[in-house]
Amino acid sequence: MNLNATLFAQLVVFFVLALVTMKFVWPPIAKALDERAKKIADGLAAADKAKTDLVLAEKKVVDELRKARESATDVRAGAEKQAAALIDEARGEAARIVAAAREAAEKEAGAAMQKAKEGLREQVALLAVAGAERILRKEINAQVHADLLANLKQEL
Repeated sequence: MNLNATLFAQLVVFFVLALVTMKFVWPPIAKALDERAKKIADGLAAADKAKTDLVLAEKKVVDELRKARESATDVRAGAEKQAAALIDEARGEAARIVAAAREAAEKEAGAAMQKAKEGLREQVALLAVAGAERILRKEINAQVHADLLANLKQEL
């Protein structure tokens, strides 16, 4: 066996293998690598876009929270004003009711006092008539008259 022939055969096999590899093996590997690189680039672009969208969404959330807080403050202020108005209205109504009740009670008390006075007048008149009748039935005597008047005073 000759070393030159073996070396020449190995050289021919190497070049045939290199040509077959370059023609049939290398293009699918290069294509797969290119597709993988494209997918990675698309993923990075999507991540950048998502990051930008996240920043915009955070800004929007902050703005919405601020608006919600302002709205809540406005609603609270309106509710406090309405509550104060209702309290004032209730106080006014209560004052009117108390005044009306006081006036009615004063009228009723005045009417009851007037009725009591009338009753007392009738009783005094009856007692006066009864006293005069007793005085007239008895004989005229200063001592007896004084005793009768004293009895009348005790009955009143």
